[in-house]
Amino acid sequence: MAEVRQALASATAALGDRLEAELLLVHALGKPRSWLIAHADDELDSSHAAAFDALVKRRADGEPVAYITGRRGFWSLDLEVTPATLIPRPETELLVELALDRLPATGATRVADLGTGSGAIALAIARESRAAHVMATDASAEALAVAQRNAAAQRIANVTFAQGDWLSPLHGQTFDVIVSNPPYIEADDPHLGQGDLRFEPMSALASGADGLDDIRRIVTDARTHLKPGGWLLMEHGWNQGAAVRALLEQSGYHDVFTAQDLEQRDRVTGARWR
Repeated sequence: MAEVRQALASATAALGDRLEAELLLVHALGKPRSWLIAHADDELDSSHAAAFDALVKRRADGEPVAYITGRRGFWSLDLEVTPATLIPRPETELLVELALDRLPATGATRVADLGTGSGAIALAIARESRAAHVMATDASAEALAVAQRNAAAQRIANVTFAQGDWLSPLHGQTFDVIVSNPPYIEADDPHLGQGDLRFEPMSALASGADGLDDIRRIVTDARTHLKPGGWLLMEHGWNQGAAVRALLEQSGYHDVFTAQDLEQRDRVTGARWR
């Protein structure tokens, strides 16, 4: 039987990533990651060793760690994720920050999160602003079920879920802030057949020949769902900032801006409605 440290060293060599090896091992053991510090010299029994080896093989074959473990951290949340949902990514936290900065300081606040997936954005905003009520939509019933379980597990009550494409379930409702991390990859982008993207739902990744089909629809439809002075904020690809700004300006929005992520790449573009 191998010791914990030996098993981790072997998995790290196979995967090229120590963190991924640790996450897979503690998942196989049913332990918190902190357990590894005090138990590096423990021996793995044969059943745990076999389970760990199977997980490492799945990752080596390309399956994302988040789908193997069924968990992903985002903001201050530990979220369930499944192949029905996009895997939340750290750069999307910028969208949460920008939304929180634009919430009204007083009074009831209404926020819509379009294409919520696992609920990451909606739940992060709802957790940080208990005075806000967040409406989260998704076309996928499977994704909404995951988001609802995450809300229940995190005990976040100021969020409501509705099934439908983008703004279609929100007839007659208006919001102070509308946020979305929509699909924005070009349909023929070769990256869609590489790495983790191979396992994620295509409907949450690609959007037409230039990647902007869904963003165009959101820009158009959000105008009737924003309160006067309300904000629309959307994540997009690193090379799409100028195109999204142009769409917003042509549609009558003002105070148009683009914010960059920690790697100084265009990441979120937003604007105010009237």
